[in-house]
Amino acid sequence: MCRHIGYIGPPVRLSTLLLDPPHGLLHQSWAPRDMRGGGTINADGFGVGWYADIGPVRYRRASPLWSDAGFAELARATEAAAVLAAARSATVGMPVTESACAPFAADGWLFSHNGVVAGWPDSVAKLAERLPVVDLLTLDAATDSALLWALLRHRLRTGAGPVAALRGLAADVGAAAPGSRLNILLTNGREVYATAAGHALSTWHTPGRVLIASEPFDDDPGWTPVPDRHLVIADGSTCIVEEL
Repeated sequence: MCRHIGYIGPPVRLSTLLLDPPHGLLHQSWAPRDMRGGGTINADGFGVGWYADIGPVRYRRASPLWSDAGFAELARATEAAAVLAAARSATVGMPVTESACAPFAADGWLFSHNGVVAGWPDSVAKLAERLPVVDLLTLDAATDSALLWALLRHRLRTGAGPVAALRGLAADVGAAAPGSRLNILLTNGREVYATAAGHALSTWHTPGRVLIASEPFDDDPGWTPVPDRHLVIADGSTCIVEEL
């Protein structure tokens, strides 16, 4: 189904966060521990987004994370205080392209989806009809994740806060497509928001630093599982878990 991770805290090298941990995103790309019946590896591309002075920057490829020596070099030379990264396992029938890889980005936000929309695409056709035509014509890719991003982005653009937007999206998609798996990460570089719905999610938090990930990247006892159907709201100083 994909693996993803969000980080807010002091600047850290991308390699320290993603490549070096014993069960980091690199390891999860070929040996994930908890896919919940959604594939065996995450080899259909990857993406990393981080915040620089100019705003969010992304590096995305349709190849496996382990095969990209260029990113490994970049990751060892790049530090960031806010990061969102994902390794992709494409749902059967969906395109394997760079544009289909998270993180998706717009308006200063980065977004990732770990899961699947049940009954795609028929189940959510009525939800898609609510979007402006231009949003439909400019979807990043013909995938459920790209549509979820468009639906969430539209809520944000029309005045909803991130918590209300995520709750509304989860409710609407859950009603239209029961059985969907909706683990979502969303960040603006200052806060990170996440939903756990149908897939594993864990947090690790100390004052000034927070990690939210599909799977813990090491055996530190500070990792805490997020209960299903719950929402995480975190920044460098707090990490709150509420019912979704």
